[in-house]
Amino acid sequence: MTGLIRPYGDTTGDGMVQLSFTLPIEHSKVAEGAAVQLANKMGMDPALVVHAKPMGEGFTFFVVYGRVNHLVDPSTVEVVERDYPLLTPKEANAAIKRSMRRRLVVVGGCIGTDAHTVGIDAILNIKGFAGEKGLEYYRELKVVNLGAQVSVPQLVEAAREEKADAVLVSQVVTQRDAHLLNTREMSAAFREAYPAAKRPLLVVGGPRFDETMADELGVDRVFSRGTTPGEVASFIVHRLTNRSAS
Repeated sequence: MTGLIRPYGDTTGDGMVQLSFTLPIEHSKVAEGAAVQLANKMGMDPALVVHAKPMGEGFTFFVVYGRVNHLVDPSTVEVVERDYPLLTPKEANAAIKRSMRRRLVVVGGCIGTDAHTVGIDAILNIKGFAGEKGLEYYRELKVVNLGAQVSVPQLVEAAREEKADAVLVSQVVTQRDAHLLNTREMSAAFREAYPAAKRPLLVVGGPRFDETMADELGVDRVFSRGTTPGEVASFIVHRLTNRSAS
């Protein structure tokens, strides 16, 4: 797709959009007026509240429908396209066995104060996510899941002890950009602890990460929301088996 477009594909007139949000105010006509005011300030004009529902004491959820005249240019959008093939577990196992002649070791966990293990467990645990088995299912992978609230020194120590080929870190807590600070601390620690050629592959993921920030954060790959175990496994296997072959 090229050229400027409007919401809902309208290239000739103003586009219509639907927006949902919650305000810290009791449901009332005043609250609905406040929702319209907010929508107006965000560029929707006119704006119409099509749904409003109390969300506990002192909060109201709104759905607002309205017209915007902003243009978007897809040619300026920056995304990280997948540059490796998706492998089935059988294909991944075969590639590891052929190229490395040993099991590939993956160490993972949630660093800092982050106690949310849902993301790392979805990728590592055998039950997996989105209908795909986790990395524990792969016969040629040895997976060490350190769980939650792992300090960076503990992560580095575990990686060295297990002779990790790849380190996976999940971050959900994002207050004051904690996920970015923790990732930079982690990547700096691995650079200090390992010669460049021996450093394990560093992979981070979480719902608030920007996938274009891998170089800035000092890691090899950033995965955002919706990533499946197969995507992570395929990336690790592709990168490490190619490294072994070179």
